[in-house]
Amino acid sequence: MSFALVGALSVATATFALCLAVGRRDPALAHIQLRHPDADALDEAGIVVGALRWEAIRASIVLAAIAGAAWMAIPIPVAAGATALPSIWVRLRAENARDRARRSLGRILASTESALRSGQALPEALRRGAGAAGDVLAARPVLTALRAFDLGSSLDAALVAAADACRDERAAVALRSLALGIAERLPRERLADLVAALADRAAFDERLGDEVRARAAGARQQQRLLAVMVPAIAVYLSMTMPMLAATLASDLGRFVLVPAAVCLEVGGILLGRRIVRQVLR
Repeated sequence: MSFALVGALSVATATFALCLAVGRRDPALAHIQLRHPDADALDEAGIVVGALRWEAIRASIVLAAIAGAAWMAIPIPVAAGATALPSIWVRLRAENARDRARRSLGRILASTESALRSGQALPEALRRGAGAAGDVLAARPVLTALRAFDLGSSLDAALVAAADACRDERAAVALRSLALGIAERLPRERLADLVAALADRAAFDERLGDEVRARAAGARQQQRLLAVMVPAIAVYLSMTMPMLAATLASDLGRFVLVPAAVCLEVGGILLGRRIVRQVLR
């Protein structure tokens, strides 16, 4: 890494810190809330860490990648792509947490229905359902709505507000449907029937998601296998064909061919995951 690049990074960091300090002191900019791009993913993944500590972890990974790149004679800009690895990892963990929460939606609704049919009021039934979820992320929208209700808000408005803040579309639809039933002043038995219908829909969505995952599992395993085989074949051919090894070791290979191959493989894996996620929504 040249001194010019180090100086450019230092100036950029100092400028950003100065703008942040001025923005915090300026009353006209005091209403602007700065939020880390990974804050939501960290919260959903259950990782309790501040923004500064998270960036310190990212900086450590980048420095280790740059040191490894310098040792292996890999271009420094390629190694700088390691800045995205922590974000990718935490977002994958957040996706897995959302999947577990989505599976717990049916248990929340079923427990709420049984509590309603046993004669409990809707707030207590929802509290019981949230307690039976077994997942903090799944129970969070319901507990948020109940907390607003305890503070004096109407239950239907609290459920709508919780649905607006919920990132799971299925849970948001269930909360809005329940809020609509409350706004229509349905009796307890009709509310229990509504919750039972929502629970049946959640169970159907869960079975459909399991079928989609099962059908896509083979293709995704083949994709991962090919992602491992292609670099292995490239290494084998480089060891047996000196011309290919010389091409990959040249500037064309190190700056164009190898980075393009890595980007295509990583992009293919992420695209496959995204397709399955879009189907499951």
